Formats: sequence, C-alpha cells, structure tokens
Amino acid sequence: MSHSSPAAGRSLLYLVVAGAAWGTAGAAASLLFLASDLGPLSLTFWRCAGGLAVLLGVLAVRRRPRGGAAGGARPSVASLIGTGLLFTVFQAAYFAAVRETGLAVGTVVTLGAGPVLIALGARRWMGERLGRGGAAAVAGALAGLAVLVLGSGGGEVRPLGVGWALLSAAGYAGMTLRARLLGRRGAGGDPLVTTAWSAGVGALCLLPLAAAEGLWPHTAEVGRVLWLLAYVATVPTALAYALYFTGAAAVRAATVSVIMLIEPVSAAVIAVLLLGERLTGAVVLGTVLLLTAVAALIAAEARRPADGRPGPRPAAVPVQSAAR
Repeated sequence: MSHSSPAAGRSLLYLVVAGAAWGTAGAAASLLFLASDLGPLSLTFWRCAGGLAVLLGVLAVRRRPRGGAAGGARPSVASLIGTGLLFTVFQAAYFAAVRETGLAVGTVVTLGAGPVLIALGARRWMGERLGRGGAAAVAGALAGLAVLVLGSGGGEVRPLGVGWALLSAAGYAGMTLRARLLGRRGAGGDPLVTTAWSAGVGALCLLPLAAAEGLWPHTAEVGRVLWLLAYVATVPTALAYALYFTGAAAVRAATVSVIMLIEPVSAAVIAVLLLGERLTGAVVLGTVLLLTAVAALIAAEARRPADGRPGPRPAAVPVQSAAR
C-alpha cells in the first residue's frame, strides 16, 4: 500500500495556500488603517460580513456534488454554530491581545501557544502522536516564529494582553481540533458551508463591538478602501478559510498548526517587498527556521497512509519520524 495519497497532497497544498493568504491580511489591514479611521474590530466585522456575502454567492451558483455534501455527512446546525463561535473567539481575542500588549507579543503568544495546545489536544482526544521528530519540528517552528516576530526588539509583555492571546490560541486550537475530529468521523461537511457559518456567526457576534468602535469608515479614498475590504473578504477570508477547513479535516491537527505558521512568513515577505520595510537578519533567520520545520512536517505527512493511520517505519531516515 502506498504511504501517500493524492488527497493528502491536495490537503497539504490547501493549507499552505491558506496560510500564505492569511499573511496578506496584515498588509491589507495596514493599508486600510492608513487610508481610513477603521478600527480592528470593525475591520474584522467587515471581513466576516464580506466573506459571508462572497461565500453565499458562490454557494448560490455552484453545482452541488453528487452523493451529498462534499465533506461527508452534513453537520448539525449546533455543530456549525460551535465552529463559528470558536472562530469568533480566535479573531476577537487576538485583536484584544494586540491592543493590550502589541502586535509582536500578541502574535507570538497566539501563534506560539496554538501548536502546543493542539498537539496536547490531538494526543488526548484523537491519539495522534508527533514523535520525537515531530516535536523537534514544532520546537523549530516556534523558535523561528519568535525570531521572526520579536527579532526587531519591539513589544512589551503585559499580563492582560497575554491572557487575551492565550484565549485566542485556545479558540484557534479548538477550531482546528474540531475540524480534524469531524473529518476523521466523516462528518466534516461542506467546507464552504462551514466557512459561511463561521463568518456569519463571527459577523453577528462582532457587530455590537464594531458599532461601539465605529462601524463605518471615514475616508477621502473611498475606492481604495472598498477595494481593500473586498480583497480582505475574498482572499484571506472566504478562500483561505474554505481551504483551511478542507485541509484541516484530512491532516493531523498538530501538523496543521505548524503549516499555518507560514502566515507570518508571508506577511514578512510582503512587508519587505511591497511596504518598504527593511530586510533584517532576524527576518531571514526566522523565515529559514520556520520554513524548514514546515517542510519537514509536510514531507512526513505526505508519506502517511491515505487512511491517516501510522504506516511501517521507514528505514534509517530520522526526519521521517516527524509524522509518527
């Protein structure tokens, strides 16, 4: 039996593209903040509301796959709302962390705690083991994240902000573990529907917070603001989360969390190439560490059997133990 499958390869590719797309959201947000008085909560609301509109349009015109939902059995409304609430906690708590303790510390704590919580949860509830190689790859990825984001020396650690970041990481971990668990049961459902529900629940929960912050942007560059909002709703939201839910259902949860660390790499590359930020040694080193760890886990995951169970141990190739 082959130790890899086309489906596994597609799922890994979906996750890589989703992570890269998430990384572009930061650059678009920076441009939006410069062009208008839109706040982070209002931006997140419009991201969810716009993403929901895009997804509903796609669902209205696409052909339904034969034999039921694309991802297996159709999940219940309660299950979809649960995923949406975890999505909302992940998004809202992250922005609260950024406000309290800054972008650098908020990002490192949220994205750094996520893989640890996910690895523990996957071991506890699904019996998914990383093994020594996998644990080393996760550690390398977290080291790369810290170097990449904190390398500039900025950021002040504030306990309340760290608490919000840990709550955000818990929401992200719950969302990832839930997607993986439902996928293993064949009850993941249609990723587009799951993403639409998540965006809808997020928009509903964030509406009062966004209204208090200031819902409507005031700007002299209406066209530019509308274009950026359309981009944020379409690429890093509707497209990226649909790909994320598709991939997360088929790939081990801890591997998903490390692959998604491509997000800060993508953001750093865009910042250097398009926003004029300086390329530093920390950016280069952090990027190399992160991508090396991600590549190791992708290679190991691609060698796993199509049913997701551990296959025979490859002979004398230490890196391959990362998937075990």
